[in-house]
Amino acid sequence: MTTVFIAKKPEESISALAETDSSTSLDTLPLGEPSAERRFWFQRGKGYNPDAIATQPSVYDNPDTAKEYQPRADWENLHRFDPSARWTWGEEYKLIRKIDMRIMVFACLMFMALELDRSNLAQALTDNMLPELNLTTNDYNLGNTVFKLSFLCAELPSQLVSKWVGPDRWIPTQMVLWSGVAMAQYALNGKTTFLLCRALLGILQGGFIPDVILYLSYFYKHHELSLRLGFFWTAMNIADILAGFLAFGLLHLRGVQGQSGWRWLFLLEGLLTLVFGLTAYVLMPPGPCQTANWSRGKSGWFSPREETIMVNRVIREDPSKGTMHNREPITPKLLWKSLNDYDLWPIYIIGLTFQTPMATPKQYLTLTLKGLGFNTFVTNLLVIPSEVLSIFFILTITYISEITGELTLTAMVGQIWALPFLLYIYIVDINAVNKWAVWVVMTLLLAFPNAHKIPAHAIQVAWNSRNSNTVRSRTVSAAMYNMCVQSSGIISSNIYRADDAPRYRRGNSVLVGLVVSNVFIYLLAKTYYVWRNQSRDKKWNAMSDSEKRHYLATTKDEGNKRLDFRFAH
Repeated sequence: MTTVFIAKKPEESISALAETDSSTSLDTLPLGEPSAERRFWFQRGKGYNPDAIATQPSVYDNPDTAKEYQPRADWENLHRFDPSARWTWGEEYKLIRKIDMRIMVFACLMFMALELDRSNLAQALTDNMLPELNLTTNDYNLGNTVFKLSFLCAELPSQLVSKWVGPDRWIPTQMVLWSGVAMAQYALNGKTTFLLCRALLGILQGGFIPDVILYLSYFYKHHELSLRLGFFWTAMNIADILAGFLAFGLLHLRGVQGQSGWRWLFLLEGLLTLVFGLTAYVLMPPGPCQTANWSRGKSGWFSPREETIMVNRVIREDPSKGTMHNREPITPKLLWKSLNDYDLWPIYIIGLTFQTPMATPKQYLTLTLKGLGFNTFVTNLLVIPSEVLSIFFILTITYISEITGELTLTAMVGQIWALPFLLYIYIVDINAVNKWAVWVVMTLLLAFPNAHKIPAHAIQVAWNSRNSNTVRSRTVSAAMYNMCVQSSGIISSNIYRADDAPRYRRGNSVLVGLVVSNVFIYLLAKTYYVWRNQSRDKKWNAMSDSEKRHYLATTKDEGNKRLDFRFAH
């Protein structure tokens, strides 16, 4: 945000700053320089000083603006809010590592549980699930469509419930409920029960991802959230790798109790999710200052000093995070206002189409490989290499996007990567060439832009959160963006049709066309945000300092509609 604040250079070491009395005058305490930040160990060369001040300049350093950004009186972290607080880079990085271990690792484990239950259908297909249930590939497409549609419809209601009761209560409840449905798939007996379970799973899993993202935003700054969402989706890849190995083992249970292997796959993976769900009730604290309980210790995970740093480092970067309580519901008026936030629509439009060209081949990967002549167990193992490569690409691309500050063009790279491989499967009849050559092409196609684990997805989720700039808008926009992504999944589930099999030439031509159009959509989105920022710069820079202060004191503009807010792109 371009606001007026007092910035002071860190001219002295503050190794003893932790003992500084908070009543000390602001004028006697220095502020850190933004350029001093070193996010990764390999960035910390000779110029890195762990005792240098990490407290970044903000609107709270100017008495004229500070009063306009005060947190609400009922904000759960208010007792740790202290504009005079100062801390070192050494303290901050140590604390971030602690947050990663306490909060982020378990969030990734929960996401892995979600992905195991979402990906096991593809694994079950290799064990003759469709013929045993008298289902066709069109029935499989319908099942995917029903799941995505149910998932989509549940996104916003789930997010609203999460904001009302708290993610720490709602997320574990979701997991326990859907684990029951996942295990119930053991008893599938035909099309009706298949579609019913798909619908229930979609309803119960819908909203999980934006719920977790909202929860993580309580602990991390914007750029930190982007990078950690890269790890978040990496956990999804790890889950798919584990799914391949689990499927290899569990499908060998065919014949036990006279049942097919795919039934045991659903039952045992659902049981694993139940364990994670019950554990989440214990391990998820409501917020940075609410970690104390019988299992986390009477004093909680963080000391008062650490809580002060956590709260102030986040709110100094984004004062809007102090505008709502973490168990405060979104009213219909606020919901409508958030839905009408047209400045977020470019990101929604991207979410609607960006993954479709890669999601379709992904959904059919196991069927494609088995159709080429690979057996059930080899097919499940051949899926793993693309997941391993995806981990590398996700972490690399999200890192590049943050250190360069270029979100749009970095996210667009996935479309350019996919184009030559999609052209290949459109032009060449993959059923008439060497099956290993086809496997290489499919692995490379899905290695970078793997459906739902596209590096762009991690970038865009954080991009959407960053451009929301209020808690209520962030709550709604996370769900809206994911609803668009699920709509993309519905589209992708209906591109390959039975009458186009086995080559799917018509479907592949649609995928090629979508990749090309997606490139233009990304470029248009960037153009829009550049134009919006330039328009605001012109208005803001034309104002005198007194006019800027008057605007900050009297404006009714909220969130990303403020003149001092600039859109990330």
